[in-house]
Amino acid sequence: MAKQPWKTDNWFVSQWNYADEVRKDFKFAKKIKIHDITLRDGEQQTGIILSKDDKIRIAEALAEAGVHRIEAGMPIVSPSDAEAIKEIARRNLGPQIFAFSRCMKEDVQRAIDTGVNGVVMEIPSSQHMVDLAYKWPMEKAIETSIEATKFAQKNGLEVVFFPIDFSRSEMNWVLNLINRVATEGHMDALALVDTFGVVSPHAMRYFVREVKKRINKRLEAHFHQDFGMGVANTIMAAAEGVEVLHTTVLGVGERAGNTPMEETVMALLTMYGVDVGLKYDKLTPLANLVQKLTGVDVPSNKPVVGRQLYQIESGIIASWYKNCGEENATELFPVRAKFVGQPPAESSVRSRRTSKASARRRREKRGGIELDVSAGIAFSRHSDRRSVMAAKRRVYADCRLYPSEKNCSLYVAGTEEEVFEVALHHAITSHGHKDTPDFRKQLRSFLKEESQSR
Repeated sequence: MAKQPWKTDNWFVSQWNYADEVRKDFKFAKKIKIHDITLRDGEQQTGIILSKDDKIRIAEALAEAGVHRIEAGMPIVSPSDAEAIKEIARRNLGPQIFAFSRCMKEDVQRAIDTGVNGVVMEIPSSQHMVDLAYKWPMEKAIETSIEATKFAQKNGLEVVFFPIDFSRSEMNWVLNLINRVATEGHMDALALVDTFGVVSPHAMRYFVREVKKRINKRLEAHFHQDFGMGVANTIMAAAEGVEVLHTTVLGVGERAGNTPMEETVMALLTMYGVDVGLKYDKLTPLANLVQKLTGVDVPSNKPVVGRQLYQIESGIIASWYKNCGEENATELFPVRAKFVGQPPAESSVRSRRTSKASARRRREKRGGIELDVSAGIAFSRHSDRRSVMAAKRRVYADCRLYPSEKNCSLYVAGTEEEVFEVALHHAITSHGHKDTPDFRKQLRSFLKEESQSR
């Protein structure tokens, strides 16, 4: 490990992360793998529908980023899903390809038919879930699991046992169930499943240690974000020796989502000195692709991959960036933008927090008019009053709540006079101008120039 692992050319985090007192109980595995579940659990998020081509594109991008395993879907769901999984497996992209299935021979056979390397096999593992949700006799659940896992092994699949609702079970009861399936059936690895994201980081250590007392198999971490604990819990589990981490790009997934890959791997790398071997500069392009294909809303300030993460608006921070420059960018950002595939940091002091000096300079450049109308003034001879009023409401929302990446922009549809009225009202209410004859003249001239330049 480097002499100062907390401060490199690409990141600058707290040196306390590397204090002996902090690290003395860590049990990180020598090799930690990322098992991506975007194409299966991620697609279960409400509103996400991925076509076969979408899934292939995402799988290719995951492979390019260096992800070790891809859970490509659940073949039993539909012929289209099965075809997508089969094509991803056929392309031999590099990562191991897994399918997800219920603990039923029919499901396992569908997985076998797609040519995957392994199967993640679910079983309800809490008594209340079996009784209330599945409405199965417990013995039936156990017997079908034993039969299905043996069938999968016989057909050359790696078997990851996936106990649904593991974290809300009684510990001894569920471990007895798992041991029976592992003994009478087959299990290569056990997933620690926090289906509803209800384990605290402090309880995660207990969870892993209790399982390790009884189960001598590779452990995998599959956690959800219902209380925002997915990243913390995944790292806590890894620090206890869990070898495979289930994550999704952008944290997409059912309800509040799954553990986000980008945050997890960057936290491990920078704060724990654990390099999982991904190509970190592919994280942002990968996230952008998934956002585009899924249509999910991504906060502009999302950790690691948010589109405005490296844009500076506050005047004092902008001055710091000017002093530090790109060479010392990690004085202002914990991770250098280029390292995670982000564009370079940009100082963009253009909001209502703009300093008086900056605002004065802009007024001088625009002949005294502090209207940042850089894109979107459109004149139309065919609009009615209702559309103009709607345009007015849109103007105010765009200006006050959604400043563009460049300048505050007005998008106005209306006649020349209607556009002038909206712009004048906007200038007075949002930018503090006085309604004087001179200002009206300047504004009309400015709008005319903008219209002619469209």
